[in-house]
Amino acid sequence: MTHRLAALAAVASLSLAWAAPAQAQDARYLAANCANCHGTEGRASAGAGMPGLAGLSRTYFIEQMNAFRSGTRQATIMHQLAKGYTDEQIARMADYFAQIKPVR
Repeated sequence: MTHRLAALAAVASLSLAWAAPAQAQDARYLAANCANCHGTEGRASAGAGMPGLAGLSRTYFIEQMNAFRSGTRQATIMHQLAKGYTDEQIARMADYFAQIKPVR
């Protein structure tokens, strides 16, 4: 019985080890959609007219995406784009952008 539990624990830990890199890669792909307007890795160019996303707090990013989705924050296209993401995808993008150092 203890061997079965140990084997089950080993299999579970392997699946978790694969999940973290896959989620990080998924967040990177999701965030790549933002690059056209907000710059590569969310680092907007000076004078670009669009805010950078790199370094934004997770909470702020999620709040703003939800505001775009609900229509409480006006934009030309972001309200449509934000509606295309699930809550989980937005959270992963928020984590991704929060860990990137912004250009100063």
